[in-house]
Amino acid sequence: MKMKISLFLMVFLSVLSFAQKTVSGKITDEDGVAIPSASVTIEEPGKDAILAYGITNSKGEYKVTFTSTEPNVDLKVKAFNQRPLTKQINNSDQTLSFKMEGEATEIKEVQLKTKMITARGDTIAYDLKAFDSKSDRTLADVMRKIPGIEVNTDGTILYQGNAINKFYVNGKDLMEGGYGTINNSLPKDAVQKVEVLENHQPVKILQNKVPSDQAAINIKLKNSVTMTGRGEVGTGFGDPWLWNVKLTPMFFGQKSQWVVNYKTNNMGEQVENEGNILAFGSRFEGRRINASQNDWLNVENASTPNLPVKRYLMNNVHYLSANYLTNIDKKKEWELKANANYTNNAVERESYSETEYFASPKRPQSTVIQNILNNFYTDKAKGELIFTKNAKKGFFKNTTSFSQYWNADRGIVDRRVNSLVNSTTHGEEAIESPTTSFQNSLSTIVPWKEKMVNVLSFISYQTDRQTLDVSPASYITIPGFNPGAYAETVRQNLRLKTFEANHSANIGFSTKGWTFTPEVGFNFKSTDLNTVLSNLQEGTYFGYGQDYYNDLKYTTATPYGSVGVNYKNDAWMLYANFPVNSNNIKAEDPLRNVSKSVNKVTFEPSVFAQYTFASFWKASVNANVNNNFGEINTAYSGLLMTSPTGLNAMDVNNPIPQNNNKSAGTRLEYRNPLNNLFFNINYRFSDAKRNLISNPTINTAGFTVMQYIVQDNHILNNSYSAEVGKYFPKFKTNASVNYSNNTSKSDAFLDDASFTNKNNSQSVGFKFNNTYFSWMSIDYNASLSKTKQTSTGEVISNAARKGFTHNLGLFFYPIENHTIGFNWDQVNTSATGQKYNNGFYDVSYQFTWAKKKIDFELKWMNIANKKVFENYEINTSNISYTRIQLRPSQVMFTVKFNFK
Repeated sequence: MKMKISLFLMVFLSVLSFAQKTVSGKITDEDGVAIPSASVTIEEPGKDAILAYGITNSKGEYKVTFTSTEPNVDLKVKAFNQRPLTKQINNSDQTLSFKMEGEATEIKEVQLKTKMITARGDTIAYDLKAFDSKSDRTLADVMRKIPGIEVNTDGTILYQGNAINKFYVNGKDLMEGGYGTINNSLPKDAVQKVEVLENHQPVKILQNKVPSDQAAINIKLKNSVTMTGRGEVGTGFGDPWLWNVKLTPMFFGQKSQWVVNYKTNNMGEQVENEGNILAFGSRFEGRRINASQNDWLNVENASTPNLPVKRYLMNNVHYLSANYLTNIDKKKEWELKANANYTNNAVERESYSETEYFASPKRPQSTVIQNILNNFYTDKAKGELIFTKNAKKGFFKNTTSFSQYWNADRGIVDRRVNSLVNSTTHGEEAIESPTTSFQNSLSTIVPWKEKMVNVLSFISYQTDRQTLDVSPASYITIPGFNPGAYAETVRQNLRLKTFEANHSANIGFSTKGWTFTPEVGFNFKSTDLNTVLSNLQEGTYFGYGQDYYNDLKYTTATPYGSVGVNYKNDAWMLYANFPVNSNNIKAEDPLRNVSKSVNKVTFEPSVFAQYTFASFWKASVNANVNNNFGEINTAYSGLLMTSPTGLNAMDVNNPIPQNNNKSAGTRLEYRNPLNNLFFNINYRFSDAKRNLISNPTINTAGFTVMQYIVQDNHILNNSYSAEVGKYFPKFKTNASVNYSNNTSKSDAFLDDASFTNKNNSQSVGFKFNNTYFSWMSIDYNASLSKTKQTSTGEVISNAARKGFTHNLGLFFYPIENHTIGFNWDQVNTSATGQKYNNGFYDVSYQFTWAKKKIDFELKWMNIANKKVFENYEINTSNISYTRIQLRPSQVMFTVKFNFK
């Protein structure tokens, strides 16, 4: 492994040092007046290919870095109302200044052609019209076709494989990271261009002081004041009656912006996640989280297939959200944002499985057959209020958020066990899980002479109440647990209270491109856990004794000091942090008269360096070390029924977990908007060292008791990935290919047997879209995957699995305003001679009332009426066959329109 890393670093460093030359200077006119915005390009003689380019600043200064093996190169300068200049120069570092001759040209006719991709500094702009097709309606439809940009199924936007840190509309961040609503509902006709802001630091006072390696997206609308939005109303035939309503009006003005969104359907479309925070900005903006429940208790869950969600989701969802932004001062520096959303969702899911458990010293071979029917009910509300000042002379941001959940889950399970004795059991399971969550985040940066003072504060409080009922009690056959002969219901009660506070202050000193930021802070977290497992019979309560109780308080107090180092110039970007943490962890269990503690000082540095060369290339390295000492879910000693099939507990004598994680990576990136070519190569290595290892025990019925052993163990990961994409303007085609290879190696236990588990997964993906023909457009995505799992030691297994998925979207335009669509989803899997091919087909017809910009669509989904998905997997302890219920064939009629 060390040899691989050394070889990779040698290649990496050689790429950086190979023939890099820099030419700089100043461009003026005949009178010596500086010429801004002049283009300076470097080309190889006799070749129509630009090696590198630069744009002069307001002082007429330029700087171009390039790589070439030729002894001489051509330097070309162009500027408005100046005669173009070409000079052959040596391939060497040098300073050259030029005076350009004025040349007034009489233009009789001007024909403007907008370039599809343009670059200026760290901003790359995409003309949306160059990439859309006749079938596209929203921003997301077109974004998926732009080279270098990828939109995941959850709405996350990736640029060159990395998530963005901000999503702006006309320079304003209305959605605060929850940009899925705008991306999915903003009409493409309202957008002029999409801008990628590379190396974007969202805090203005930190720009050119504290660099960032993340990119942001800015959506530039055609009008500075825009009233727009998207709506759909649909009904359909199926079992039951189908509906789909989407209403998303939007307003984007110079002083205020707002988006109101209501979506409801029962046709399998997952709209409730649009408000999730997908972009988190800079740490100097404070801390924002996607508030969620601590789901400790669970009913048995039916399986879900590796398919688009719309193929299997049996839902009934209502999602309402509102986002508002306004400037509250004349300088437009202060902003008030108010965001709120509400979700009501009911999901039904069903699956059938046959699991064959391998024989072990603790159990004979057995087969467990299960049929699981679930109903999941989500009922949640969230509100958020944000005050922000983001100016060159100061920064302030306070975010207050409140979330409330009233969720409930149900499960009906029929289980049959074929082992030494045949048996059939029926269980009914129910969870009630209300949660209340509150957070407040404050960050302010104040200039103090030549320094910057930053104060950060985050406070969070959350309560979780969960009650799991299983009846009859005889359904639970976990080893070592006897629910009693007359028990009707077994009930697991759990209450969790979590308080967290993080406070810090730092001062920034800047000099000659360097910024040093010493910081002191204090992080505190306290969690109280109370649980009890009991019988319920005719209203009578029976406890199982102290072994099934928990009353635990877990606290972590970490004062720390750190020094941040940042540097940025035209070529280099560096940021590093060197914290020293004093970790004080304590777990108190008065029921067992046990108190455990850890007091340890740790040094946890992180470093990132990026070098930009030859205008289009970026190379970076990063490394970090961090330690964590577990949470309360790794410290309780009383038995806890986390699901009807498993009891969990830590041995009362086990120490507090101590995990040390080391990782390092490197990345090479190329993006050239001049020839529409983008690619990146990545490598990452990580080593996680732990002092505790899980040791589950599984009985013949598939029920589990989780135990832990004190033993040092490691998880090693190696991952490689590469992606290349290019847009061919002559053919109106965007194509990309990606490859990834991930290998993990870990120590493990099962039924007291130790083994080493090694997993290797490889995947190749291909994306292609074409709008060359006026009568047809095509979108195609495909991926081929292969996984191999090898277990050696006391548990021996060798399993391989292959998968192939693709999606084809084909649209024909036989007559103006008429569209015929065809969609094909294919998912194939194979393992040890078992093969399953799952194909799904949709057809649609759409008529567009061009004058009113209204679409009328008739769509038939799942034409073949495929009702189940089949899958076969080999795992460390078992072989499983699964059959999952899917949505049947359905027909929808939908009217789609823009609000303006």
